[in-house]
Formats: sequence, structure tokens, C-alpha cells
Amino acid sequence: MIAALNRIVDLVEDGDVDLAAVARSAGTTEYHLRRMFSSLAGMPLSEYARRRRMTVAAADVIRAEDDLLTIAVRHGYTSAEAFGRAFRAVHGAGPGEVRRDGGPLRTQPQIRFRLTVEGSTPMDTRLTDRPAFRLVGHATRVPLIHEGVNPHIQQHVAAIPAEEHGRLKSLGDTEPAGILAVTDGIEQESPEGSELTYLHGVALSSAAAVPDDLDVIEAPAGRWAVFRSSGPYPQTLQETWAATATEWFPSNPWRMRPGPSIVSVLDRAADLSTATCELWLPVEPA
Repeated sequence: MIAALNRIVDLVEDGDVDLAAVARSAGTTEYHLRRMFSSLAGMPLSEYARRRRMTVAAADVIRAEDDLLTIAVRHGYTSAEAFGRAFRAVHGAGPGEVRRDGGPLRTQPQIRFRLTVEGSTPMDTRLTDRPAFRLVGHATRVPLIHEGVNPHIQQHVAAIPAEEHGRLKSLGDTEPAGILAVTDGIEQESPEGSELTYLHGVALSSAAAVPDDLDVIEAPAGRWAVFRSSGPYPQTLQETWAATATEWFPSNPWRMRPGPSIVSVLDRAADLSTATCELWLPVEPA
């Protein structure tokens, strides 16, 4: 896997990232490669590629051997205007200003992944077999974002009236307990930006009545791996989620099966600075 990640870095330098081919050669999926890259590098692959492209382009701009349109086309842009917007987003100044003043520049070094010893801290995990149940609440479609807070989800949750949270909590009658953050409808190979369904709600047994004004995601019967995290929020939860891909799945005879991913907040500080959470992932024997 380290070799696959470094191969991706090399392809970024060549300007031709065939992630599907790298995933096939590594015996994994494009989705897991993107997720692992984001977890280890601290940024999505798309953002790293953009920063590297603009780092190399800055050298061309400063050398002033070609006009800006020629440089734009060389780096994959169809117009000097589009190139200028991308350049400014990374460096904080346009290419004309940088050519005149020599800066400012924000350089993105080339990432290299190296093997270090991980996994010395056990993960608090349990496996549970569950009959089919329903996830009921308020759903919306949002773009997939691998790293950091998803502002589209934030806006969706903020728009739900406070009293509705109480009603939802009173409806829940099965595990996972409490108010849940549910993601569904995304393939493992899906790139960042793909749409998924996000549901803010609770778990109901299959026989429970569902109010007509609520959305429903069916959770099929099967086995779930449940990962508990406790600490600063959301950092600890994000670290746990990343560790499932980088540590737990590679070390255990399980793989993801179709179904939603669920986060249950069991306990939290009043300001949500810390929280105890459970991450539920549907699994099957590898």
C-alpha cells in the first residue's frame, strides 16, 4: 500500500493519475486509496494535485520564458483566466503579480510515504449481528468530502428545528442508540465530489411505525463492526474512521459490505468540544 501511495504521488508529477489502474495493481479500490491518501497526507488527493500543479507552474511564471496563456495550457488549463484563478487560490496572488514581484509563493513539497510502526494502541471494537432495521429522519443529498467538516451537512443539520431533535430521539427504539449521522448511497470507488445521501435521525426496528414526514434508509440484516472513540470532537472520531482503513481492515479478516455507515454520539460536552462516539460499519468475511 505504501508503494501504491507513492506511485500516485509520482503520477501527480507526470500529470496523468490513473487511480483505477493503481488500485487494481494494489488489490484494493479507488475509494480506499483516496481515503488512505487523505488520512495520511492530511488533504484530499485532488487538493494535493492542485497545489503541486501550481507549485510547478510558479517556476514557469517566474522564469518568464513563455507568456501566461502558454503556461496555462501546459498545466492543463484552457484559458489564462482559469489558470489565474487557480494560481491565486493556491498562492494568494495572481501570476502577473508573482512574475513582477517574485512572490508571494506557497510551495507544496512533494509528499513521500514511508513505513512506520503503527497499531501499538488497541482499537476499541466489537462485532455484532443485527436483524434488519430502519434509519429514520431527515435526509438530503450532499457531495462527498474526504477530509474536514462537510459544510453541506452542517447546513442541513442547522436547518432542523431544535424541537425536532427531541421528537426524533423519542422515536428511536433500537441500536445504534441516540441521534445518528448516517451516510448512504456511495460506492467504494466514488471520487471526492460524488453525491451521497446524508440522514440525521434515529434507528427503528423493522416493525415500528414511521411518521409520514420522515425519510427512511433501510439497513439490511448482517454483521456490523462498531468502533468506539472518546476525546476531542470531531478530531478523535475522524482519526478513528481513518484508522479503520489504514489499520483495522488490513489487520482483520473482514471487508465492507453494502449498507449505510452510521455515527452515534453517545455522550458530549455542552459545547461539543469532546464526545464519545460509536462508528458502525457494515462488514462481511473477507
